[in-house]
Amino acid sequence: MNTRPPVAVMGVVGALLGLLLAACTSDPAERTALSEASLPTPSVRPSPAARPTPPPDFSELDRMADATASTCTLVMRGDEVVHEHPAGSRHATRRIYSITKSVVGVLLAIAADEGRLGLDDPVGRHVREWPAESSAVTVRHLMSMTSGRAWSEGADRAMIGAVDQTAAALAAGQQDAPGTAWRYDNMASQVLSAVLDSAVGDPAAYAQARLFGPLGLTDTTWERDGAGRIKAYAGIVSSCADLVRLGAMMRDGGRFGDTEVVPAESVAELTASSSDLNAAYGLLWWTNTEGRVTEVRRAAGFEQDRPSYTGRLAPGAPSDAFWALGWGNQLVAVVPSSGVVAVRLGPRPADADDLTFDGFTGAVLRGLAGEPG
Repeated sequence: MNTRPPVAVMGVVGALLGLLLAACTSDPAERTALSEASLPTPSVRPSPAARPTPPPDFSELDRMADATASTCTLVMRGDEVVHEHPAGSRHATRRIYSITKSVVGVLLAIAADEGRLGLDDPVGRHVREWPAESSAVTVRHLMSMTSGRAWSEGADRAMIGAVDQTAAALAAGQQDAPGTAWRYDNMASQVLSAVLDSAVGDPAAYAQARLFGPLGLTDTTWERDGAGRIKAYAGIVSSCADLVRLGAMMRDGGRFGDTEVVPAESVAELTASSSDLNAAYGLLWWTNTEGRVTEVRRAAGFEQDRPSYTGRLAPGAPSDAFWALGWGNQLVAVVPSSGVVAVRLGPRPADADDLTFDGFTGAVLRGLAGEPG
């Protein structure tokens, strides 16, 4: 019986041995290419076509902006401005009121990183005129609105009308022990002008060198009172174009391009809830933290505050959202998880519910998702 394999089989075996020998002696890159080329194509079920992403639809946001006579709305996703309304409005300037407070918070964080002050320093360490009755008040207490300093609408208006607004703010007494009450307080914020004066020299020059310059802000100026001191509670004039850059830096953990403007941990501290007394307030920035929330609509120019409630400032927005807010609902909305920054500038809406944290931020996110609203 013939036990030799058929010639055809011998040929196949010889060919396979030749390939194996070539694979063992050839260049490794060639071996990889060969082995990959020799692999059979797997039989797979074709996946369904990906659902196309709808284009942005900002019709709801534009209706809101028009209804509130907004000077400008600007939306940035990533590094791209994706919407501007009205067209060509991004460099129009106006006073941004208490968004100034949020800028002061960033400057204090930068100064702390440089070792010029500590946020837990007693205010008296930096302000000679600081009264003994307020010796326990720290810089952090002023930033979190928990200083316990005396405040009233009348005293607030008197300070705003004073020639030396910092002196008027320093003259307020102590109403509560620090850390025991939350009050939105322009006078306490103006004390931070004196803190910055002591720690960094002229705060406006420091801002230009450490913040405005690195961010490339070209439309931003800072008003002073009759005594030549900066208005720390409400004195900055700016534009949507500049404020969206500030928001982008905060969204990106303190970085702007290749430059670290503020340490990431400082940004996290500024935009995290600073007190159980008002979970929605960080250190001169508003947050979306769950807890007891006090909105303080009078900060935006409305007569009646909404009663405190339990929840989040903007339940329809992601929990990592945060904001800078100024009188008349000047708004910088930042949503890091969505890569979004949005700015609204304009006159005060007729009603507090016409433009809210939740309404504005929601309209921006729905617009980006292509939902007409």
